[in-house]
Amino acid sequence: MSRYCTQCKKALKACICQWISPINSTTELLILQHPSEERRPLGTARILSLSLVNTRVLVGEDFTDNETLNRVLDDDIETSVLFPAEHATVLHRQSSNHDGASPKRFILLDGTWKKAYKIWQLSKNLHALPQVKLPEDLQGDYRIRKAPSENSLSTVEAGYHLLSLVEPECNFGSLLSAFKNMIDFQIQQMPPDLYRKHYDND
Repeated sequence: MSRYCTQCKKALKACICQWISPINSTTELLILQHPSEERRPLGTARILSLSLVNTRVLVGEDFTDNETLNRVLDDDIETSVLFPAEHATVLHRQSSNHDGASPKRFILLDGTWKKAYKIWQLSKNLHALPQVKLPEDLQGDYRIRKAPSENSLSTVEAGYHLLSLVEPECNFGSLLSAFKNMIDFQIQQMPPDLYRKHYDND
């Protein structure tokens, strides 16, 4: 008998499926995931892919010649990369009236900042796409993984804020609820002294 959930791929005792709620969203998310994140217990991309029908994950490091990605980029859907380049356009809250609006797709890079940056550097087919970034005043709540700055966000937090800006009429709150429950569960498994030491050093 497998020790892992067949749906969320996490250990059975850490299964997050109970906290997942389906969300109808017209915006497509394409997550390019570094291989080191694929089986990481605290990875959050799985929350997005399980919750949102229009979300899929591709695993790799250099996507320049990735047939699936290149086939996707050849279609007519407007596609942007969420990447905090200096010249990236800051996303702002959109009008809630999406009647007749063309669907949009956003690419998210899933990995530590260093590994996400490596995906960006290696994947030349991303460089011609429009780049967007989230407002800089957002703060993450990834309490048990080190972050380079206070406004660093986990993949699910980035997805939540992005979708909330482009589809304000839709409630994406269950994404953060699942994320919080996952983090709380992991903290409960840690000895208090270990968590306190880890938290104080972040």
